[in-house]
Amino acid sequence: MELNGLIVRSYQAFKERTSDARVVLLHPRSRYRSMLVAQLMNDPETRVFYYAMGPDDVNVRSFLSGITHDLANQHSTFGRFLNQIRFESEVDDDVLLDAFVSDVSDLSNEPFLLILDEYDRTDSADDLQAFVEQVILRLPNHCQLVINSRVLPRLPWVSLIAQRKAVILEDDHLVDYNFYDMKTEGQLRLEVFALGPGYVLLNGEPIDTWEGHLPRLLFFFALDRPVVTRSEICQAFWPDLDNDQAVNVFHVTKRRLHKALDFDVLVHEGGYYCVNPEVAIQYDIMDFVGSLVQGRTPEVENKAEIWESAIDLYRGPFLQGHNDAWILQRRADYQQGYLEALSEMARIRLDEGRQEHALGLLLRAVNENDRYEPIHRQIMQLYANLGRRSEAAAHFQKLVERLKGDGEEPELETQQLYDSIMS
Repeated sequence: MELNGLIVRSYQAFKERTSDARVVLLHPRSRYRSMLVAQLMNDPETRVFYYAMGPDDVNVRSFLSGITHDLANQHSTFGRFLNQIRFESEVDDDVLLDAFVSDVSDLSNEPFLLILDEYDRTDSADDLQAFVEQVILRLPNHCQLVINSRVLPRLPWVSLIAQRKAVILEDDHLVDYNFYDMKTEGQLRLEVFALGPGYVLLNGEPIDTWEGHLPRLLFFFALDRPVVTRSEICQAFWPDLDNDQAVNVFHVTKRRLHKALDFDVLVHEGGYYCVNPEVAIQYDIMDFVGSLVQGRTPEVENKAEIWESAIDLYRGPFLQGHNDAWILQRRADYQQGYLEALSEMARIRLDEGRQEHALGLLLRAVNENDRYEPIHRQIMQLYANLGRRSEAAAHFQKLVERLKGDGEEPELETQQLYDSIMS
């Protein structure tokens, strides 16, 4: 196929497969990613704002200074929120985040793209990676962030994909498995299960010589992103220790991890740590999120089989039994994907006329998270469709009582559905 045709296919894939995501990563393997960026910028039907990361973008403030300067040339009022707080001074990062998101939201009232090109230039800036991650979670619905990079940015792509916040586009298709390019075949083979209590098999044998929970959790943390820095590890595990103490504890924990598996699990290269690339890894999180991506693909025919696979892979909350801050966040991210799988499977069963089966799936979802109101609305509507109006009312009242205990009320849409069922 001619080059122009390949670029057109990549462009069509971008338009057709990424519209629901807040951030699109153009995979470093993509042969036409830079040409796709040019195509997007020249599309008269697409509003685009562009910023190329530079060598000076070594922290949050330098990045904000650079992007404010460049985007002000593309939109005259960009930076008015940031400039009000004198963002180059020592202000709290949360204040900077609020101001930046407000400036981005103000770029247009219509849907638009914000392209961050040459993103790998800033990959060593820890605070900037954390800042961009929070930006992704708070982007307005009419803004889509596009990241073009020569390496996989060290952001938690798998969890972002689980939340439907991100997709990874490789030329004309979405990446739907092995998101971090881990080795899958080899003499050393690890089977890793994080959904549930969390355990690891080495060549089929369970690892039970961890010498405490920290070495095991360090291993799971290293799988969260393509690579991590020592400072990210120390901040996640020992935020209350000073730097020297945290580094010492980290090295002790790393040695225990290597001892438990009897080889160097974490390798250090170019300032980053990652799981040894020579080890073959089968990771249930990758399989689970891959099933979510496949289930979301419109043209896939065996959706019931795919959603069932996602449901079966979810053996319990992420690293159940642990309550570290980073674990709680990932637990919520993957739980969101599980609720989606149960909800979509229930829709399929409803289409098949299997209403009781659909109800059972939705009730499983409520048992997993009793605060997620879209599932409650589906249950109430299904009760009403089955002619069981009193059970719909009872379900609503139980939800009201649970929310009341937290000082909250049902969402307006939930209240309106209840009124509609009762009228």
